[in-house]
Amino acid sequence: MPDLLTPQVSDRICKHMNDDHADAVVLYALVFGQVKGATQAQMQAIDSEGMDLQVQGEEGEQTVRIRFDHPLKDSEDAHHTLIEMVKQARAQVRK
Repeated sequence: MPDLLTPQVSDRICKHMNDDHADAVVLYALVFGQVKGATQAQMQAIDSEGMDLQVQGEEGEQTVRIRFDHPLKDSEDAHHTLIEMVKQARAQVRK
C-alpha cells in the first residue's frame, strides 16, 4: 500500500532525490522553478501540493516552491509525477 505524504515520507523522498537524482532536482529548478543558471539544487520538502528546493543560481542561493499540476495522493503518485516532470524538463532543455 502506498505511503501518504507524511513528513517522514517527505524526508525519505528528498534524501533519495538528493542522493541519487541530483541532476533531476537541478532540472526541476531550471525548468519549473525558472531559476536562471541553476547549478545546484536540493529538495528540502515535498507535500501533496508541491516541492521546496534550495537552489544555487545566477542570483545566488534561493528557496523555490514548485507546485504540482495536481494534488498528489501518496508516495506512488509522487514517484510517477516526479518522473514525468523530469521527462518534461529534459525535453524543454533540449529545445
